[in-house]
Amino acid sequence: MTISSALSAGVAGLNANATRLATVSDNIANSNTYGYKRATAEFRSFVINGTQGSGTYSAGGVQASTTRLIDEHGPLVATSHPLDIAVSGRGMLPVTTEVALDVGLDDEPMMMTTTGSFRTDASGILKTETGLVLLGWAADADGTIPTNARDTATDLEPVVINFNQTSGDPTTEMGLGINLPATETEFGSSGDSLPLSVEYFGNLGTSESLDITFTPTIPAAAGMSNEWTMVIADSAQAGAVIGEYTVVFDDSRANGGTLQSVTVVSGGTYDSATGVLDLTVAGGPMSVTIGRLGDPNGLTQLSDSFAPTSITKDGSPVGNLTAVEIDANGYIQATYDTGFTRTIYQVPLVDVPNPNALISLSDQAYQVSPNSGSFFLWDAGDGPTGEISGFAREGSTTDVAGELTTLIQTQRAYSSNAKVIQTVDEMLQETTNIKR
Repeated sequence: MTISSALSAGVAGLNANATRLATVSDNIANSNTYGYKRATAEFRSFVINGTQGSGTYSAGGVQASTTRLIDEHGPLVATSHPLDIAVSGRGMLPVTTEVALDVGLDDEPMMMTTTGSFRTDASGILKTETGLVLLGWAADADGTIPTNARDTATDLEPVVINFNQTSGDPTTEMGLGINLPATETEFGSSGDSLPLSVEYFGNLGTSESLDITFTPTIPAAAGMSNEWTMVIADSAQAGAVIGEYTVVFDDSRANGGTLQSVTVVSGGTYDSATGVLDLTVAGGPMSVTIGRLGDPNGLTQLSDSFAPTSITKDGSPVGNLTAVEIDANGYIQATYDTGFTRTIYQVPLVDVPNPNALISLSDQAYQVSPNSGSFFLWDAGDGPTGEISGFAREGSTTDVAGELTTLIQTQRAYSSNAKVIQTVDEMLQETTNIKR
């Protein structure tokens, strides 16, 4: 009977609009929730085909389905903490729960979120107030990230930061800018050696030095030899000589005072194209730049003064961890009080083909589903993924004005469906009254 189908359609309309009201109320309630993705209710008609030409029509009603728009991005809100993290663009941060740490990551599926306010707990594990633990790839001791699998979470591990830790940075590169006195290579000069000690830092953070002596070659007759013998000794090897070189300077008008030739007597090689000596100190190889041939930087021989003009080196002594930040590419950088900065983790971004089909969990977390497709771990800023922003949180995607408009429409639609049910009830009452 068509009047009964109208009643069923009215009830279906009430249920559908109640579902829509639930999504609106959820969106409005989470309008200030960081990382919240708004939900929507979509209506689709349900058609019951009657007998063609019968002159009757049966109402099928309406069906409602809900979707969470995970691929929408909320505005980034600036904060004052470096480990308030948000994703600017596509992609999500890999996370897990505290429970998963107890049972092992292999027994719990990886989760993901677009933003979080991460802080260290008593064990140094980086997590949110709700217990979401940030995952990343640990760096090697030299700060490089090893090659990791991109289609599995096997290589991911909880990010652990120990603010009581200390670290040193060994010296591997050094630049020597030194002026040697041209007058010391003149006939009749004393021929005394000129010493210079340059500090470097060993693999254990110890202070060592390269002890360098420059001995001029005195000519047998009037004039200048422009030649020096450079001997380099390593204090970490009890003063053992690690390099000896014969250095000759140019005295032409065009290149006067610059290197003309460097001859290896013993020790590491000299590359004239780069101006680098390849030395081996107690802790391993070290590149020492003395300048290219004809280069006014590096070793020079001018006038009558012996002076270091520019001494540069990398490395630092042992320092205490003072700050941790994450950069746009997901590298977590630890800064020590000696000024040394080292990469300790890389946080990749998780991407799936269909983000809206992810399983939504509490605390703005999501899991992969069969409809979302398999995940892949990208470097932040690479491929389809966006960048990672520290000192920021992602705001809610709820538009309160739009939700209130939808609320009014839902209320009117609900009232109209209720009116249909009321009308059907009155018509059935009239049918009952026919017998009276």
